[in-house]
Amino acid sequence: MTASRQTGWQAFLQIVTLAALAGFLLFRLADPAPVTEPAFYWLLVAAAWLAAWEFNHTLSSGRSPLSGQARWLAPLLFGLTLLVLWEAVCKGAAIPTVLLPAPSLIAGRMAGAAPTLWADFVQTVIRAAIPGWAIGCLAGFFVALVCDRFDFIRRGLMPIGNFVSALPIIGIAPILVMWFGFDWQSKAAVVVVMTFFPMLVNTVAGLAAAGRLERDLMRSYGAPWFGTLLRLRLPAAMPFIFNALKINATLAMIGAIVAEFFGTPVVGMGFRISTEVGRMALDMVWATIAVAGLAGSAFYGLLVLAERRITFWHPSVRSR
Repeated sequence: MTASRQTGWQAFLQIVTLAALAGFLLFRLADPAPVTEPAFYWLLVAAAWLAAWEFNHTLSSGRSPLSGQARWLAPLLFGLTLLVLWEAVCKGAAIPTVLLPAPSLIAGRMAGAAPTLWADFVQTVIRAAIPGWAIGCLAGFFVALVCDRFDFIRRGLMPIGNFVSALPIIGIAPILVMWFGFDWQSKAAVVVVMTFFPMLVNTVAGLAAAGRLERDLMRSYGAPWFGTLLRLRLPAAMPFIFNALKINATLAMIGAIVAEFFGTPVVGMGFRISTEVGRMALDMVWATIAVAGLAGSAFYGLLVLAERRITFWHPSVRSR
């Protein structure tokens, strides 16, 4: 038997074993009856976890015929394994839902409260996080260009940026809510403050990343500052700029949600979390957290795709 055929049979056996254990475990989890045979139950959970671990290890190491799809299949399998283990631990240990609801309860709550969660999503993400992210990133980018053109502005502004970045968002949010009101404008202002200086710092660092030989060559051709910026320095800074955009994508979600704790209309993810915690409806809290996580991950993923399309020439992208 050749090595490739033997590897294929090993992968096939791993898939069959994992499917059998996972199916049996899911069938047991779907049973509403409490666990009456804890030793067998935990042995089944451990066996399913070990099978998933071994298959994911084989998949990621390139020894499986499915290794070509490991880029998306490995994280998908890892995430599904975590969800199944979460469900199994909640059922096997009989954890109260007020402490940790199971994923099935959270999913059911998301389906049942879809209109409410959608209204919260529109208020927090569409009306506050995304506009604040766009304004903060654009402002940081253009101020970075000014700092690059005039060195005295860079020397004076960068220490202030470091100081503002160290300010706690919990201290800034109530002040901005008082300034801009209780609607989405104050939440967008908090997001602008949180995203401005990461973009400024990363863009300034990126504009300085162009090699000295390349800059000397542009000067020898008599290229003006704007021509050098457009043809050399901005392309070299694109990885830094996208790094700031991705960091700010997560900061925007955090800033908008935290700002809603300090005053908002009766809608929004932060409002929903604070009110449902007071009512001990932890399944709704986790459903809101799940929606926020999915929205932030989708936003981050879109930026990664845009980065690969725009900076396809950069070594950091070609090596992925």
